[in-house]
Amino acid sequence: MINQNKQEMLDAYSIAGLFTLSLRLVVGWTYFSAFWRRLVLENKLIPDVPGYIGEKFNHFLPNAFGIKPMIEYLVSTPDVLWWAMVIFTIIEGIVGLLIMLGFFTRLMSIGVFSLATGILLGSGWLGTTCLDEWQIGILGATAGFTIFLSGGGKYSLDYLLLRKIHALRNRSWLVWLTSGALPLRAGTLGKVAGAGAFALLFVSLATNQIFHNGVWGKLHNKSVKPKIEISDASIQDGKLSFTVYRVEGADVYGSFLIGITLKDKNGNVVVDKNAEALSHFPVSDIQNKYIAKVAPGKHSLVIPLGSKANLTISDNSIAGLPKGQYELLLTDVSGITWQTDLRY
Repeated sequence: MINQNKQEMLDAYSIAGLFTLSLRLVVGWTYFSAFWRRLVLENKLIPDVPGYIGEKFNHFLPNAFGIKPMIEYLVSTPDVLWWAMVIFTIIEGIVGLLIMLGFFTRLMSIGVFSLATGILLGSGWLGTTCLDEWQIGILGATAGFTIFLSGGGKYSLDYLLLRKIHALRNRSWLVWLTSGALPLRAGTLGKVAGAGAFALLFVSLATNQIFHNGVWGKLHNKSVKPKIEISDASIQDGKLSFTVYRVEGADVYGSFLIGITLKDKNGNVVVDKNAEALSHFPVSDIQNKYIAKVAPGKHSLVIPLGSKANLTISDNSIAGLPKGQYELLLTDVSGITWQTDLRY
């Protein structure tokens, strides 16, 4: 009777693995394809080359949830960031390939869950159309949990190896890393599955609300319009300096700054840098803090998402300015403006 129950349980897990086979293959490819794109189709691990994955990672910084300090540390230290991107890419490749093959399926499902959670917390706010990164993150985490419960099933290397290697069959701890029937009572298994499902639902609702007001309130999308924060504006020694930090907007292109204007309290223009002047902004007067860099472009000053830099403007009109209240105005090519007051 015991052997019959055990066989029925093994059969049930084998069927469950069949049901999640398509999920395992597709989710596995989504992670392995990241490795494939970055190293085989095109090398995206070369710093200072367009498409460098480290700059993409920098885009996550402004509105990441819970892991923002870690991201800021990495994008502030390029050497450490490069190693992190290499290791991250290799892990994605290993996890994706092995979960497709069904080898150490449950261990790899934990990898999928962890990678997806990182995507969710780091970039769940990104996506110009349908909350793209949030959907990828929450669905990946759910897939990882589901595959952990089901295991690899009949079409997996776990199944083949555990059947052929007799010494491994009776090692109950091994099923927690591979596939097969989990050593849990049906009631306990039901509680674990139910608790996990509702926990994931809670995380889904919470992150959807945090990033997009997707549960209650007015929907917002931080990936549509650029937004620049201005800080530390001052005039010293005949120079205007201030810090720009791009915190919103699409990650695939920068904010194109076509105007920097300084006005006095009466609205008189003291400094006016147009698109032509900004396209030739001296690189030596830009102090970038992260891997995503503010830089002069062909027709403007380009400010990528997540970039933060101190800009210094030297102009004859600034020297000898009287003490008083001034307004600094930045203008984007879209017509959006940002301003801050400063006292000199």
